[in-house]
Amino acid sequence: MKINGHTRLAAVVAKPIKHSISPFIHNTAFEKTAVNGVYLAWEIEAGDLEATVANIRRYDMFGINLSMPYKQEVIQYLDELAPSARLIGAVNTVVNKNGTLIGYNTDGKGFFKSLPSFAIQRKKMTILGAGGAATAIIAQAALDQAEEIFVFTRQTSYANTVSKMVAISRQTKSRIQVLNLEDPALLQEKITQSDLLVNGTSVGMDGESLPLVESIQLPAKILVADVIYKPFETPFLKWARSQKVEAVNGLGMLLYQAAEAFELWTGQPMPCQEIWQQLEALYK
Repeated sequence: MKINGHTRLAAVVAKPIKHSISPFIHNTAFEKTAVNGVYLAWEIEAGDLEATVANIRRYDMFGINLSMPYKQEVIQYLDELAPSARLIGAVNTVVNKNGTLIGYNTDGKGFFKSLPSFAIQRKKMTILGAGGAATAIIAQAALDQAEEIFVFTRQTSYANTVSKMVAISRQTKSRIQVLNLEDPALLQEKITQSDLLVNGTSVGMDGESLPLVESIQLPAKILVADVIYKPFETPFLKWARSQKVEAVNGLGMLLYQAAEAFELWTGQPMPCQEIWQQLEALYK
C-alpha cells in the first residue's frame, strides 16, 4: 500500500475501539482492490463527535463507521438517513457522497449475507434479545419480508422492546411478536415453528453461559446463528451443533457488514473470501 497525495481516509469511531479488527478488514480490502485508501481507529470523547463528523467533509473522507456509544448520537449531525438506518434508529456507517453525509446501518444486511444459502423471505425467525445488533437483524428481516419474527426478551426490558418492535412492524407491515425469554415452554413452541434461531445477546462471550435453557429441542432443518464471534464456538453454537443442526458464528456478520460499508464508500466489492480465510486463521 502506497500513501500519497490522493489517498483517502476512512475510520471507525467509538469508545473503546483500540481492540477493533475493522482496520485489518478494510486495509486488507483497500490493498487487494487497489483502492487508494487508509482506514484507522479513532477513540473519541462524546464532545468530539460533532467535529469528527464535520471532518468527513473537511478532509474529503470516504466516511466513517461507528460503534457504541455513538450509533444514535451521530444521527443529528447527518444530512440524510437510508431506510434501514431510519427504521433501526441507529447508524453504523456514514457515507460522504459529494459532501452530503448519509447514514446507513449495514449490520442487518451483513448478518443475512453471512448465512450460507439462506433467505429470510417468507420464513420464520426466533431471536433472543432486542439490543442494538438484534434490532438491526429484526429490522432487516422485516424489510426482507420475513413471514413472522418472534423476539424473546427478559421481562425487565419488555416494555421498551414492545415499543421498538411496534414501530418496525408498522413501517414494514411485518408480523413481530415480543415474548418472554423466561418462559421455556413458549420459547420451545416458537423455535419449533422457526427456520432460523439467532442469539442476538452478549450471553456466551464468557465461553460458559447459555442464553436459553439447555433442554430446548431444535427442529432438524433449523439454521442457528450467533452474533458473537469471540469465542469462535460459543456455548450456544456448541449446544446447537450437539443437536446436529447447522450453526453459524458471528464473524461472518462482522465481515459482511464491513463489506457493505466498503462498497458504499468505494463502489467496489470487498474480496470477502480472501479476508474470511485470514479472519478464520486469527479467531478459530
